[in-house]
Amino acid sequence: MLDVAKIKAISLDLDDTLWPIWPTIERAEKALHSWLTHNAPMAAALFSSPGALREIRDHMADSRPELKHDLSTLRRESIRLALYRAGEDPLLADEAFRVFFAERQRVTLFDDAGPALDFLAARFPLVSVSNGNADLAVVGLAPLFAASISAREFGVGKPDPRIFHAAAGAVDVPPESVLHVGDDATLDVLGALNAGMQAVWLNRSDTMWPHELQPHITVAHLGELCDLLR
Repeated sequence: MLDVAKIKAISLDLDDTLWPIWPTIERAEKALHSWLTHNAPMAAALFSSPGALREIRDHMADSRPELKHDLSTLRRESIRLALYRAGEDPLLADEAFRVFFAERQRVTLFDDAGPALDFLAARFPLVSVSNGNADLAVVGLAPLFAASISAREFGVGKPDPRIFHAAAGAVDVPPESVLHVGDDATLDVLGALNAGMQAVWLNRSDTMWPHELQPHITVAHLGELCDLLR
């Protein structure tokens, strides 16, 4: 059970916790393809589907495992490889990535996320903990967060306990005083539990819990969490 009295700070996942990620990625990939159509038509023709570009990205991930926690560099180098394979100028990759990245930051919050963030930020220091490459300053949520920890900058990602400990350290509280909230049963919940935190599983899709170790509480939306903390 959740021990509310122990909570001194809250850490939150971003993608699929505060906003749905795949509509955002699909829109960013469409913007990228549109840019390629005008600036690198051979690449646009050769890699005309998001699936083809994802195949390139998967190939890059396999060949450059050191980039697994740096999704921005992984994406940019995937675009560079696509340009090279199509016989286009690989130097266009930097500008192409900027187009993709700008659109990737145009997220649409879940309906419950904005009110919940306002409520939580008024009561606890908030820290984002993400394996993704969202920029809270660009998204517009940075004023609500005391700190932001990304796998890209920290060097390791969830579920490694070290990134959770870094989140606790960023707001100067011990891990056992942090409540972590996230949608991923393994990356978020098990990661936080193994780091000594309390953990909330945000289960928006009513899926079955897959592990023996249990979260402290499961909620279907962030409003339920706010009700528990009132």
